[in-house]
Amino acid sequence: MVHIDDYRPIVGDSVLDELMMLSAHLRGRRVQHINSTAVGGGVAEILTRMVPLLNQLGVETRWDVIRGDERFFATTKKFHNGLHGIPVDISDAEFNAFLEVDRENAAAMTFDDIVFVHDPQPIALVEERELRGGRWLWRCHIDFSRPVKNVWTFLEKYIARYDSAVFSAPAFARSLSIPQALISPSIDPLSDKNRALPEGTIDEVFRRFSIDRSRPVVTQISRFDYLKDPLGVIKAYKLVKKHLDVQLVLAGGGATDDPEGPAVMQTVREEAEKDKDIIVLFLPPSSDIEINALQRGSTIVLQKSLREGFGLTVAEALWKGRPTIASAVGGIPLQIAHKYSGILTHSIEGTAFWIKQLLHEPAFAQRLGANGHEHIKHNYLITRHIRDYLLLFLSLFHDGDVVDLSAGASSTVTRG
Repeated sequence: MVHIDDYRPIVGDSVLDELMMLSAHLRGRRVQHINSTAVGGGVAEILTRMVPLLNQLGVETRWDVIRGDERFFATTKKFHNGLHGIPVDISDAEFNAFLEVDRENAAAMTFDDIVFVHDPQPIALVEERELRGGRWLWRCHIDFSRPVKNVWTFLEKYIARYDSAVFSAPAFARSLSIPQALISPSIDPLSDKNRALPEGTIDEVFRRFSIDRSRPVVTQISRFDYLKDPLGVIKAYKLVKKHLDVQLVLAGGGATDDPEGPAVMQTVREEAEKDKDIIVLFLPPSSDIEINALQRGSTIVLQKSLREGFGLTVAEALWKGRPTIASAVGGIPLQIAHKYSGILTHSIEGTAFWIKQLLHEPAFAQRLGANGHEHIKHNYLITRHIRDYLLLFLSLFHDGDVVDLSAGASSTVTRG
């Protein structure tokens, strides 16, 4: 287990000192995070690292996971797709069954001073707010820019009952009756997925998965989800393969709240069987070292999402100095300045073009990776994320614009 002081060599004394100052003003307050899965996906990964660090800072924090049956998660997957702008058909019976599951979870739970609900699955827990008190926050980690009407109409009436809503990028902000905060996700530079690895460890992982490091390796690591466009990645690879001898690695896993994963995985495997240089890897949740090694050892990293809330795999690859090509969707353009810290693309053909360009221009590719590392260091590490949350928590208990954080100093916390 890392300690909060272990981040000083990476982010500097001033960052850690500020976290300690802010957290001191939350002593006695209890924070409760609630989501729908303990493993798989960026939310669980962030909370796994953040909750212990908040407790080390003296902010009493816990994390609860709601339970649901197969029908519940099939419905919430429709919510997920609908929020991404994909038309979905959800019956009144499905909406009612969803609410019943949330109400059953609420009846079995206790709630703390600050209740931080993540994504649509537990959203209706807020029905308990008037009875049980507390400050309630709802965070959406999904690309919320073009939600379909039926899903948005249903969710909006619950969002409006929270004290504040949190989104990952400006494009996701909505017209709401409650204050909104824009807080980007983060990666932990000291986690197994992101810490420095010996070259021998990278070599061993590539040997284990029969990947040839003497030839270029193009890799996409993400959940097996149609919105990550793994079939589009294969098409782009095939365009490149006509001209260059490359290998493609598609690696990732699933999440317990995503019932579509196995079907996507099967489709990808069937397509990959046609080419021995396409390696498909289904990785269990304990595969952080393997993911780290695959990213560090790859020539180019892709994230060809069709929709994306933020895309932490982009931040992971950039942190490791890897030249990264990603779709210009969701929160990805916040992480990549085109042709400076990475490459943004809009099509299969564009992705293939830039793979070829970077393979032909390794010096340019190396500069992209170096710039990307610095951008992530200064903007998307977990210490910045914790700071934003601490300020958000403090704002819940102050009606004015200015919160006095220390003797002779103040910081502005804007509500709205």
